[in-house]
Amino acid sequence: MKNMKKFNIILCAILLSVSACSDWLDVVPDGVATLDMAFNSRTQALKYLSTCYSYMPKNGGSGDPATLGGDDIWTRNTTHFSNRFYLGGLDISEGRQNATNPVLARWGGMYQALRVCNTFLENIDLVPDLPAWEREQWIAEVKVLKAYYHFSLVQMYGPVPLIRENMPVDVDVYSVKVEREPLDECVDYIVQLIDEACEGDMLVTYLLDPASDYGRITKPIAKSLKAKVLVTAASPLFNGNHDQATLKNHDGTPLFNTEFDITKWEAAMEACKDAIDVCHDAGIMLYEYDDAANRFNDTTVLNITLRNAFNLRNNCEVIWGNTQMISIPSSGGMIHASMPKLNPDYINSNDICKWLGMPIKIAEMFYTENGVPLDEDITRNVGDLYNLRVAQAKDRLYIREGRMTIDMHFEREPRFYAWVGFDGGVWFGAGQYNDKNASSLRYLGFKIGETDGTEGQGLWTGYIPKKYIPYEAQVNAINSISSPSYAWPIIRLSDLYLLYAEAINEVEGPNGPNSADLFYYIDLVRERAGLKGVKESWDTYTNNPKYETKEGMREIIQRERLIELSFEGQRFWDIRRWKTAPAEYHKPLQGWNMMVSVIDGTEEEVNRMMYQPQLLLEQKFGIRDYFWPIRTGDIEINPNLVQNIGW
Repeated sequence: MKNMKKFNIILCAILLSVSACSDWLDVVPDGVATLDMAFNSRTQALKYLSTCYSYMPKNGGSGDPATLGGDDIWTRNTTHFSNRFYLGGLDISEGRQNATNPVLARWGGMYQALRVCNTFLENIDLVPDLPAWEREQWIAEVKVLKAYYHFSLVQMYGPVPLIRENMPVDVDVYSVKVEREPLDECVDYIVQLIDEACEGDMLVTYLLDPASDYGRITKPIAKSLKAKVLVTAASPLFNGNHDQATLKNHDGTPLFNTEFDITKWEAAMEACKDAIDVCHDAGIMLYEYDDAANRFNDTTVLNITLRNAFNLRNNCEVIWGNTQMISIPSSGGMIHASMPKLNPDYINSNDICKWLGMPIKIAEMFYTENGVPLDEDITRNVGDLYNLRVAQAKDRLYIREGRMTIDMHFEREPRFYAWVGFDGGVWFGAGQYNDKNASSLRYLGFKIGETDGTEGQGLWTGYIPKKYIPYEAQVNAINSISSPSYAWPIIRLSDLYLLYAEAINEVEGPNGPNSADLFYYIDLVRERAGLKGVKESWDTYTNNPKYETKEGMREIIQRERLIELSFEGQRFWDIRRWKTAPAEYHKPLQGWNMMVSVIDGTEEEVNRMMYQPQLLLEQKFGIRDYFWPIRTGDIEINPNLVQNIGW
């Protein structure tokens, strides 16, 4: 038996910012007697395993910094909405982060999670009725969770203290004054944990009970996480970043290696291909809606495909869904925060007001129908983008026929129409599914006096993130929504494909020995989105075949990621690891004039008033904003911790 005198806590010097200790004690009390009980049977140990999972960051919710802390989703801080949805992320996006009380910090929560995981690993051998194969599987799951929790810390703080095991109760007080470990050592330890978990048959490839075990760690999850960790570690923020040269421990140990290392990209490339192979063997594939009954035309099938790829629970593309963040139509969820009314019966709803919006620059980010950027497409005149047009019969499944809107909303790629809601845009679903009669389908009316026009509440930018909302969702009462629920995707297969393409390009450019794979995997994502391949699109519709150079291909891959994974919380971390955040944040956040009423003039006059860009926010981003500050109080108690640059 293990030494039961080991105290069931992690380093107190690290857990200084944990404010809900009493809540944790209610779950797994400290002390030998209760610890014995936690591992005296398989049933009790399974509860402890569940507790290890319970600390997973809640991706895609109001507590996720990538929701409102970035530059792709924005809202106003109003009392009505803040009573339903935590708006702390705005403090990050609007430049109010601080070291006294860091916003949406994970320091305390992740180290508490690591304490629980270590306790599990130290005591799981005590369980008398646990089969050996299952014990090995559980150990592997918890090792991957340890890797994920450390990775979450590294994403947020950079180099961090590593918690390999809990400390004995009689440890000298000075031993818990831990230091941050160099970034490369942090990555090595994370990868080591995942590799240990993937040895032999410790991890299952398929869930034994998909219904009840959804979200539990499998080999495809572990391999995909390793790929993402290594791509992140190879990226400019962590690989050869001279901006972090002065970040050192008090003894002078550098925490960042400022020399670029191509072998990091090589390791990432290998890990991505390995993960893809494991996922394919497990039957994970890009999702496509199966219209076996031939109910819909091809445009609608593609629309459903793209929406379901993100928000359909248990679809074949989601490698890892976070069951800690089930998206449901509650007043505090992403569905409720984004849902339009779509029905004149509920025009007086004061709660369903499309609170989450997207700035104009994000709408402009999506490709044209030709699969290239708006400003590169030789068939488009950039100077016409804000000019008014009237939708014709050929547009009827994307824009309400006869509706006037701006040129920018026409002839865009299918992902734009599937994932972005705009004035006049058709909204397939919500109780209306007859695409043979397009005039029967719902559409968005954002002007005051129309179904979705709201004066002074919500709808701040003129765009809403349609991607969050299953096509079956609908308002079914004045302030009530019915909708399927889904677990927030942490990693989708399209994400993994694009990571692999990125790694190949960074290792050898677009003309190396793996170039066939590079274009094959990015083109798979584009093909599912209804677009031609990169080479055909750029050769046919632009004057710049930039895919021929590493730099040009890098732009294409990064743009593809920003579009394909839009609104999923990936952009927040991607533009940081690429070190493109300053350029993105320095583009002002703008929206359309949403205080226009249908009675303010003729249709043309009203639309001309609406489509005038309004400044929402001028964001700032400096070197210090790449990483969170460690709470000042933690450093005062443990002076061995050095603060991040700029804080």
